[in-house]
Amino acid sequence: MDSIDTKRLNDSNTNDREFSGCAVLFLGCSSPEHNLLSLYKNEQGKFGVFKVIKLTLTDSVGGLEGYEILKLHDADPFLGVELKFMSVPPCQRFLESYACGSLAQFLSQHASRLLTLLDGVVMETQLKAGIHTLDQNLQDLEICLDHIRQSQPVRLRDDEVTQLEQQLQNSYGPPSQPTQELPRNCFLFQKRVFDDRPLTSADQQRFAAHVGRDWKRVGRALQKNCRALKGPAIDNLAYEYEREGLYEQAYQLLGRFIQSEGRSAKLSRLISALEETKLTSMAEIMLGIQPRD
Repeated sequence: MDSIDTKRLNDSNTNDREFSGCAVLFLGCSSPEHNLLSLYKNEQGKFGVFKVIKLTLTDSVGGLEGYEILKLHDADPFLGVELKFMSVPPCQRFLESYACGSLAQFLSQHASRLLTLLDGVVMETQLKAGIHTLDQNLQDLEICLDHIRQSQPVRLRDDEVTQLEQQLQNSYGPPSQPTQELPRNCFLFQKRVFDDRPLTSADQQRFAAHVGRDWKRVGRALQKNCRALKGPAIDNLAYEYEREGLYEQAYQLLGRFIQSEGRSAKLSRLISALEETKLTSMAEIMLGIQPRD
C-alpha cells in the first residue's frame, strides 16, 4: 500500500519469530437499531456477529494463521475485539487492510449478508494498542507495529470465544459419508456437494461486485492452469483498467478467464482458487450459501 511507509518495516530488525502483541478493534454501527454490541449480547445474535468478525478478519489478513481472537467485550457503544498477533506478516496485512478501508468494506459486506442490515448502514471502527489510538498513526506502519508489540497479552483466549470458534466449525455441516462417491459434474466445498457448470456473466458480475482488492490474488491462483492469465497478463489488466476501478478490473479478469477457457471455465475452478487464497466467504457468496442461524 503506497500510503503506508513499508520501507521502514523492511529496513527494521524485527525478528518475525519473536513478534507478538495485541490490538483491540472496536466495531460499531451508525444505526442504533443495528448496534453490534446489542446484537452480540443477545444470545440469538451472538454467533452471527462472531461469524461476521471472523470472516472479516480472514479476508483482511488473508487466512487464519498468525493471529487469534482472545476476547469480545462491552466497550459501549462499541463491541471490542481483542486480537493477538504471533508474527509480523499477518499483523502487517491487517494494518494495511484497516488503513485503506478494506477491513471496513469486508465488515459491511458480511454484516449486510449475515445480519440482514439495511443498505446505507455505515460500520464504524477504531483501533487501539494499549493507550495508543492507532488511527492517528496509520501512515507509519512501523509505529503501529511497535505499539502492538508493546501491548502484550494479559489473558488466554476466553472460553466463550473458544465455544464460538467450535460452533463456527460445526456450522459448515456434518461430514460427508466417506464411502459416498462424488456424482459426475459435481464438486465438494466445505464437505457439501455442488453441481459444477460453466461460469456465466452473472457469476462474472457477482465476482466483480464482491471480491474488491483481492481480485489479483484470485487471478494468480487461476493463472496456474490458464495460459491467458500467465506472465504479465494480470498486471496489464490492473494497469489498463486502473481508472475504471476495482469492479472493472475484477470483471475483466474473470472475463479473460472465461473467454480463454470456454466451457472449461467452470465454477469449481473459481471456487478452488478462492479456497486457495483463503477467501472462504467470497466462495460462499459465489455459491449462494445462506448463513445458518
